[in-house]
Amino acid sequence: MKSIVPVVFVLTLLIAGCGSSKKEMESGNYDAAIDRAVKQLRKDPSDEKQIAILERSYKIVNDQDNERIRYLKLENKPANWDEIYLVNKRLSDRQSLVRTVMPLNLNGKTVEFPYVDYMPEMIAAKKKSADFYYAHGNELMKNNLKDSYRQAYYEFVRAKEYVGDYEGIENKIAESKYQGMSRVLISLANRSALQFPQDFEEDLMAIDLPRLNSEWVEYNTRDLDPNTKYDYFVNINIRNIAVSPDQTMQRDSVIKKEAEDGYAYQLDKKGNVMKDSLGNDIKTKKYKTLQCALIETVQTKACRIDGDVEVVQASPNKVLRKEPLGAQSEFEHVSARALGDIQALNQAQLEKTKSKPLPFPDDMDMILRCSESLKMAINGAVQNNRKFIN
Repeated sequence: MKSIVPVVFVLTLLIAGCGSSKKEMESGNYDAAIDRAVKQLRKDPSDEKQIAILERSYKIVNDQDNERIRYLKLENKPANWDEIYLVNKRLSDRQSLVRTVMPLNLNGKTVEFPYVDYMPEMIAAKKKSADFYYAHGNELMKNNLKDSYRQAYYEFVRAKEYVGDYEGIENKIAESKYQGMSRVLISLANRSALQFPQDFEEDLMAIDLPRLNSEWVEYNTRDLDPNTKYDYFVNINIRNIAVSPDQTMQRDSVIKKEAEDGYAYQLDKKGNVMKDSLGNDIKTKKYKTLQCALIETVQTKACRIDGDVEVVQASPNKVLRKEPLGAQSEFEHVSARALGDIQALNQAQLEKTKSKPLPFPDDMDMILRCSESLKMAINGAVQNNRKFIN
């Protein structure tokens, strides 16, 4: 019984392998059928079912590809040469795969897969395809449009990949890339009545530019070249800065706490000390009320910075998006003094009594405290509005 199990397992695998390649063939997935059949034949070159599947799939899919090439040539369009090259390459790759399991025999006869040299056709198609891409790229450059420059860039890159020896191709690639880029200048304008220190503005503009940049969009925070033509502007406008006056508030509270204060003997009706079952005096705990007045001094001050972010298209001049921007900072300090029995206070209340009133931060300090939250708001706004820039 034990010897039968491995045999059944092997047969199951063989049937499953055959079934999968047959299923692919019947579904019209001939290259998948060929791939599966080749894998099985590498394990068992005498598997006649796989040989039959390979032979049939190979003939059908090769006929289909050759018919496609014939149609593309008869259509006589320059743009077709790329597909002609790719189909020939597919034929060549398929032939190379099948040759890895040759020779094969089916019913005592050698299965023939005639060798075809696809290289001359591939090289010719590749050259004609590259010529088309190069010429088409030059035509696109004449449109003077961003989208055309970008498409021309891809055409020149493909031409270089296929042939690589066109005169000035590197300059063509560089020029189309440069002309196809959209350039964005991010700038900060403080339109409030208060002025920022220079280092504060620089800190706000410390934006993660590489994270914003994409293949065709380049962000800048400094206009380093006066000759650069920007396609979009992201204007960060600070319109209002409000700093509250120093505010001091006093909170008074009385804290009470029950604490043990010794014990008393329990007496009976006659005034005698009562005893428990063991003859011991019965005692009861005594409590006293501890009381302390806590006088808290609460110091507060706040700063609010408001503005907006505008995404502006340069040509034609148009505001694409405008959304509010804001950040705030708060100063709060609590100190306290205690009058009475401090044992009534909990740990947090005791800590307050160790703190003394602090000097209030000045207005500029409050503005500087907004730096991190305002920078996060600016970065978030710029990131969220990338979809308007292309």
